[in-house]
Amino acid sequence: MRCLYTGIPVYQYVGVLVQCPRALHINETAYWSARLLLWHLAVKWLSKYTSKMARLNSLLRRTGLRKIVVALTKGGVGKTTTAVNLSAGLAASGFHTLLIDTDTQGQISTALGVQPEKGLADVLSDEISVEEAVTSVRQNLWLLAGGVSLAGAKRMIARKDFGGEQVLSQQLEPLEGKFDFVVIDTAPGWDSLSINVLFYGQELLTPVSLEVLTLQGLLDFSNRISEVQEYHAGLKQKYVLPTFMDRRVKKSNEILEQLKNYFEPNQICHPIRYSVKISEAPGYGQSIYEYAPRSNGALDYKQLIRKVVAT
Repeated sequence: MRCLYTGIPVYQYVGVLVQCPRALHINETAYWSARLLLWHLAVKWLSKYTSKMARLNSLLRRTGLRKIVVALTKGGVGKTTTAVNLSAGLAASGFHTLLIDTDTQGQISTALGVQPEKGLADVLSDEISVEEAVTSVRQNLWLLAGGVSLAGAKRMIARKDFGGEQVLSQQLEPLEGKFDFVVIDTAPGWDSLSINVLFYGQELLTPVSLEVLTLQGLLDFSNRISEVQEYHAGLKQKYVLPTFMDRRVKKSNEILEQLKNYFEPNQICHPIRYSVKISEAPGYGQSIYEYAPRSNGALDYKQLIRKVVAT
């Protein structure tokens, strides 16, 4: 590569800056030309770098903390499994992720092989701050644990005469700017805490086991969500995740096709195939990526991760 002005190879210009021009038999004019050329290249590189950083900062400001609620009133559809593997996958992808368990059963702690001393109930009752209750469980992954003590917290919220639906949002406000994603696992049914979760959340991810009764429950759930959206327009039904997919079963394929009649194509995620490995992983306190990284379940949940990150 040669200088457009002098025709001298650029590598000689670099040499000029660190050695005596006379020793390299290059005159003083070439020396200053080299200085100007390298200065031009440095400014050009810095301009490109600054432009890229500006675009990145703009994207981060536009995106901010993403709050994903994993919810459906019916139990046994894979909510907790999905919340765990979604969070673990996001964390493994480099995103700072907080997983919140709002179920009195506290199954997420078991699924991740941890036993936190404090959790969400302590935060809701104002015993400790949310920063003190959060536990690091994996690289880039933190947990705000659930458990039986949440029953009392639910009663406390239900007794509030005004603003009861905002209790969770107020307590989690200090987390703004500290995480890329917050993923919230919900219990089956409707109660004061589940309403709080919906008022806090932005993106709704609904796992749907491919069974007839679940489809009916999904339609009822969607109607209730519409009622919540009248007061919280920021909540969007963004993802519908078919679970327990078995293409050998005719009914699974039929229900999957019915889902396409109720939701937009971009809302329906790649199905999670039925996998024994997915069921076994929580018993070992591991995500599907840790327990069986080459299984169908791991591959399917990785597709979910890619969709969530991309949208």
